[in-house]
Parts: sequence; structure tokens; C-alpha cells
Amino acid sequence: MKITISVLGRFHFFHLARELQGRGYLNRLITSYPVFETVKYGIKKKYIKSLVFHEINNRISIRFPNFIRSIVNPQYQVFELFDHHASWHIPGNTDIFVGMSSGALHSLRRAKQRGARTVVERGSTHMLHQRQLLTEEYDRLGIKAVIVHPKVVAKELAEYQETDFISLPSQYVKRTFLEYGIPENKLIQNPYGVNLTNFYPVPKEDRIFRVIHCGNLSIRKGVHYLLQAFSELKLPNAELWLIGDVTEEISPFLKKYSSDSIILKGTFPERELHRILSQGSVFCLASIEEGLAMVQAMAMACGLPVIITTNTGGEDIVRDGVDGFIVPIRDVEALKEKMQYFYEQEEARRSMGESALQRVKAGFTWKDYADRMINHYQKILAAR
Repeated sequence: MKITISVLGRFHFFHLARELQGRGYLNRLITSYPVFETVKYGIKKKYIKSLVFHEINNRISIRFPNFIRSIVNPQYQVFELFDHHASWHIPGNTDIFVGMSSGALHSLRRAKQRGARTVVERGSTHMLHQRQLLTEEYDRLGIKAVIVHPKVVAKELAEYQETDFISLPSQYVKRTFLEYGIPENKLIQNPYGVNLTNFYPVPKEDRIFRVIHCGNLSIRKGVHYLLQAFSELKLPNAELWLIGDVTEEISPFLKKYSSDSIILKGTFPERELHRILSQGSVFCLASIEEGLAMVQAMAMACGLPVIITTNTGGEDIVRDGVDGFIVPIRDVEALKEKMQYFYEQEEARRSMGESALQRVKAGFTWKDYADRMINHYQKILAAR
């Protein structure tokens, strides 16, 4: 079984590639990352085809201010150029081609011409569901924003139709695909994992009750609801740490809820992140829309109980009331209630945090993820 992977960037694909390599199944990893960065994830040079120009192109484009993106949105061109370029580097002996959604249409067509089976990986909800949900949110807030380029939408929909299978990270995501008429037998559901070598608990250094968010500070991540909930609680000896890049759209909310107890921590390399997460009392992700935010399992691996929304994809790994709590989106009162609970119940924080740690250890490592995915790949080839 020879598997070729194509991804603009990294995401979870490098973990999958490393695990496939270890089992002798990796044929080629086509990526926009430079080789010297890719090998840091344990992938041998001989398997890597680096198209680094596209990484430079992508990183420049995502830093365009919103007013420029509303005039000239480079999103489609970035995906299209990478896809075309990557399609020429798919080995002819590939059995299964795996490509990132929005950047795989030309590649999967070429792979099919060469006799391969194709899998498109979609890390978020169905494109139309995502666009509708985020459009509603921006409208509620009175913010003008370009959600997704119309040509990217059209390309994704074509990928959904033309690929043999679509790989999804959560039950939440799967439901959205079923709602839009994608046949269930075309869908692969496999929750992401966590690297327990990088994520593990270290002792907390103080007695401050600390809520931690990790991820872009954006509307999609629901940071505006988290800021409101934490601010309204006014808990003594408590802090909210916000880890991640600050987006332009969230800046007014940071100004509105500015406080000495709300701390912007910036970003950290993955190998350092466990130290920061371990200084928390509870992890909170108030997202409006996600596929399955990998930081949930990272926080759980550091021994934190979690408060997450139904739209984080977390229901696949978080047991409500056991490892933390799952609340509706946009529900400030529910966020306040669960934060207040953990603030008052130290023993619950300890027991749920320990439960969360054992939960990810027992089935949600990257090895577990790869084991499940390889089983799916084998079934795909057997059916052929």
C-alpha cells in the first residue's frame, strides 16, 4: 500500500505522514513547508517534495488587512497554484492519494487518471455550513468580512463530488455533510490525536484560578463570547490567558473588555506549549465553528478539564460532565456557569482534569489516529 499526501502547510498531515512512514506506507509527502522544517516532524527527506514558494505566497496573503482582502482576495489563487503544482508530483505507483480540501481538485483528478483511489481531508464542517454559520455571526456583530472566496467554495464542492472518499475529524462535521446530501458511505470519520511526547502536565506554579484559551483570537473561535463571560464574572484572584495571534476583527473586543486579569500571551512553539497550558485551571474554547480543534486534546493531555462548545468537534473526545463540559455556541451564561463551577469546585477541577488526561492517553494519540486511518485505507483498497 503506497500513500501520497498533498497539503498546503502542515495541519495534522505531518503526523499522519510520520506514522505511515513508520509502517512502510508513505509514498510521498507533497507540502509547501521547506524540507528543513518538515524533517523536524520525523519525516525522512527522501519522502518529501517541498514546494516552498507556495508557503511564502500563502503567508504573505493571509497577512493582508481586511480592507485589502475585500478588494483583492488572493485565497483562491493560493490554493489553485499549489494544487496545479502538486498534481505534477504525484508518483505513478500511488495506491491512495490524500489531499487537503480546497487544494486537491486537480491533484485528485490526476491521481485518478493514474489508477489511485482518492481521499479529500476536510478539517472543518461542510463548506456551505461553515460559510452560512460564519456569515450569520458576522452579521450579528455588524462586521463586514470576506468569509471565503466564491471560487474556493465552488472548488470544494467539486472535490466533494469527484473524490472517492472524504475524511472528517468529528461527528459534528459528519452531520453537516449528511445534511448537505453527501452519502454516508463516502465519509470517513476519524478524530485527531495528540503527541504525548510534547504534551504532558507539569506542576502549576501558583494558586491563581486561570482560564486558558489557545488558538487564533478571532470571531470564528468565539473569543468575543469568552471575553464577555469572563469579564462579567469578576472572579477574585482569577485570570484569562489568551494564547494565539490577535486578528484584526477581535481587537475592538479586546479593547472593550480590557483588564489586568485578561492577558495576551502571544504564540509559543509546540514543544513549549505544555508549560503554558499546565499553568491553567481550566481550558475553554468557545468556538462558533471548528472541525475538531486539536488544542482540546493538547489541553487534556496537560491535565486540564475543558469547557467547549458543541461546534468545536470536541464531543468525539470529551465526555460531558466527565472530562469537562460541552455548552451551546453563543451562550455567555452557560460559559459563566461552568467557569464559576470550576472556580468553586477545586476537587472537580482535579478529578475531571485527571479524567481528561487518561481519556486522551487511552485512544487519542497520533498512533491511534493512524491505526484507525490505515484500517480505512486497507478497506478502500480491498473494496477496489
